[in-house]
Amino acid sequence: MPTFSQDHKLLWKFENVGMNILILADRSDPHAVHLQQVIAQIGVPVYTWNTQEFPTQIQLSWQPATDRGRLILPEGKGLDFDQIHSVFWRSFTGVQVPQMNEPHQSQIAFNDSISLLRSVLQACPARWINSWQAYQFHKEKPLQLRSVQQLGIPIPATLISNDPAEILQFCANKRTIFKPVYGGALTQPVTAEHLEQQRLRLALKTAPVTIQEYIPGTNIRSYVLGEKVYSAEIQSSSVDFRADATAELIPLTLPQPIEQGCLQIARRLRLVWTAIDWRRTPQDEYIFLEANPSPMFLYFEQQTGFPITQELVRLLVSQ
Repeated sequence: MPTFSQDHKLLWKFENVGMNILILADRSDPHAVHLQQVIAQIGVPVYTWNTQEFPTQIQLSWQPATDRGRLILPEGKGLDFDQIHSVFWRSFTGVQVPQMNEPHQSQIAFNDSISLLRSVLQACPARWINSWQAYQFHKEKPLQLRSVQQLGIPIPATLISNDPAEILQFCANKRTIFKPVYGGALTQPVTAEHLEQQRLRLALKTAPVTIQEYIPGTNIRSYVLGEKVYSAEIQSSSVDFRADATAELIPLTLPQPIEQGCLQIARRLRLVWTAIDWRRTPQDEYIFLEANPSPMFLYFEQQTGFPITQELVRLLVSQ
């Protein structure tokens, strides 16, 4: 676990009396547990907010006319909205209403609960890392790609479609990869079997797919935390390095225009912190692949020595 000097501990304890930080996450998430332990270590009150415990174990109140809100956590801790300094958005688990005999009533209960929760997530005036708006935009990954391309940053040739003819034409005479439009599965190479007409038609009646031209080169991951950027080359032979347990991380300094591009991307996508994935070509061109609003960071930090945890804590406790 990263530690802080005694001077820093005392300084933050002195400056942040009465500050409360929330971590929006499942209580068993290792990144959330780690961050909570480190924040508690410097004497700042920190709590986990698992939204799935609402409405059965959590109480929420909000008055739109006055903007007064209050959250009571399962352990009994009550926080007015103006007592919450910052929220770290690790994961959003929705709500879980009790089962009812009448499905229609269950749906009404679910809709009422999620409507209040979503309203509160947007109305709470705390510093959000990252915000509701950033996460909503992340759900539209095709728009994310276009927004980055509009900054003048190159992206792979991409098609998102469920039209077999369009996909066959796009894949003709070039190497391509495919992945979900929304995310949730690893990137894979497109093979002749994938493009077999009957199989393709059946698959595309289920969901559209993102197809991209394969970019030869090296994977680069850049973490942006406020105005700071930490990057590493990921040496892996896999199409998707997340599937490679032997991938090696080598810290590097990005060219200045690419580092500035990281900051531009974060601002355009409304992200205070993010992990940006690049493909660096043999011609030393950086191609943007994706920006994640809640990336895993513990392994990256352990392998590179970059102070990701410390910078996250600084963002959460700073005035």
